[in-house]
Amino acid sequence: MILETERLYLREMNQEDFNSLCSILRDEETMYAYEGAFSDNEVQEWLDRQISRYQKWNFGLWAVILKETDKMIGQCGLTMQPWKDTEVLEIGYLFNRSYWHKGYATEAAKACKKYAFEVLQEDEVCSIIRDTNIASQNVAVRNGMTITDRWIKHYRGIDMPHYRYVVKR
Repeated sequence: MILETERLYLREMNQEDFNSLCSILRDEETMYAYEGAFSDNEVQEWLDRQISRYQKWNFGLWAVILKETDKMIGQCGLTMQPWKDTEVLEIGYLFNRSYWHKGYATEAAKACKKYAFEVLQEDEVCSIIRDTNIASQNVAVRNGMTITDRWIKHYRGIDMPHYRYVVKR
C-alpha cells in the first residue's frame, strides 16, 4: 500500500488488475476526454507504462481500492507529463463510471497532493485536464488548484485544448 484515506487505499497496479483496468479504459463514456475507449492492446500498454513508471520514479498512477469491498474502482497517482517545453508533476485520476460523483476522485487526489508535498518534497503539483472535462476540473478545484495556463495537446489526430491546474505547497 502506498497511500490510505478514510475509504480508500492506493497501491501499485500489476497484471492482475488488467480486467479492472479494462472496465475503466474500454468504456466509451468514461474515456470521452481521450476521444474514445481503448482496445485491449492500448489497455495493456497503459498498464505497462504505469509499471515502468514505478520502476523509474517510484510513482505512477496507482490502483484505487475501495476498502469496503477490496475492489479496484479507479486509478489515481502522480506522473511526469510533458507541458509545453518542460515536464511537470501531475496528479491524474480516472475512475470506473459506477463510482463517479461519490467523492472518491477528490479523496484520492488530495492524498496524492499530500504525498507530492510531504514525501517527494515537491513545491508544486498540477492536473492537466481537457477543456471539456468539467467533472475532472471540479476535482482539481476541490483539490485546491487553480488554472494557470492552457495548451493544445495533439492526441489521436485531434487538437485538444487542455488547462493546467496548479497548487503550490
